[in-house]
Amino acid sequence: MKIGLISDTHGYLDEQILKHLQECDEIWHAGDFGTAEVSDALAAIAPLRGVYGNIDGQQIRIIHPKTQRFTAAGLDVLMTHIGGYPGKYHPDIRALIRANPPKLFITGHSHILKIMPDKALHLLHINPGAAGRHGFHLMRTLVKFGIQAGKIENLQVVELGKRVS
Repeated sequence: MKIGLISDTHGYLDEQILKHLQECDEIWHAGDFGTAEVSDALAAIAPLRGVYGNIDGQQIRIIHPKTQRFTAAGLDVLMTHIGGYPGKYHPDIRALIRANPPKLFITGHSHILKIMPDKALHLLHINPGAAGRHGFHLMRTLVKFGIQAGKIENLQVVELGKRVS
């Protein structure tokens, strides 16, 4: 199963993003879609799993929950927009992670690309950075990877070009 992981589009999609997601079996969006049109455009490419972010209005919040827990190709995944990272989990999610750690914990919000293990909880944390043009990040990014029999493989960071407002 091929996954395209994206976050913090803030209402922006371009041909570069769409090109990289064409080959994916599923697209996962870690919040701050910005508009329902972004959600619709991604869902037209491949099945979409998403969570709403702090800038998302009611249209997005009706479609996507605050937190999603699901299994994909045998991999236990927990995704939320504001979740922190290993050693600094956000209070809203900390108890859930510690009580029942997923194998993959996905967040957005910070606009900072981060892929790091939590050795204490035996999970991998991924924040794909920001694919949109709004924010302080210098490089727009997304992450692609495969899942086979519950294991992540071929993890790849895709640089989409510099953020230009």
